[in-house]
Amino acid sequence: MAEVLLFHHALGLTPGVGAFADELRRAGHTVHVPDLYDGRTFTDLEAGGKYAQEIGFDTLVARGERAAEGLPEDIVLAGFSLGVLPAQKLAQTRAGARGALLFGACVPPAEFGGSWPEGVPVQVHGMDADPYFVDEGDLAAARALVADAADRRLFLYPGSAHLFAEAGSPSHVPEAAALCVERVLCFLGGVDR
Repeated sequence: MAEVLLFHHALGLTPGVGAFADELRRAGHTVHVPDLYDGRTFTDLEAGGKYAQEIGFDTLVARGERAAEGLPEDIVLAGFSLGVLPAQKLAQTRAGARGALLFGACVPPAEFGGSWPEGVPVQVHGMDADPYFVDEGDLAAARALVADAADRRLFLYPGSAHLFAEAGSPSHVPEAAALCVERVLCFLGGVDR
């Protein structure tokens, strides 16, 4: 089974993030879910995003890197929205990464000093009308990332919800979330040790 390091979004380590991790665990995967906010959670993205800015995005990425210390190199890095920053950086810079799962966000690989590493498969999941994903450049970055690469996939779901895969979130979309989990489990089965 695969081992996954999953980073939360701007709302913090919510029960919905834990529920998503539990879905993967029920399929037999090992999932680590560090708390980058030291126990703080928020009910709206603007407040959570403001807190992330106060801490500093570099600090959050560094916390993500520390969370990876002591874990095997051959893990899958995953992140929801803001959590994509440490997940993507680690997938690009940490030797031995087995893959990456990016939910609701994607940044150009050049942000982390280079191109996407060969042999590291990735799935990017987002809604086709999510203003955070579409209007802030993440969709364009995702399309560029997956272009002409057989082991990189972009999955778009109909709708505008940002945290569509998080059970319990007001923006949860059960049908899209179920399909997302199915695709993620297929991905993890393909990178299984």
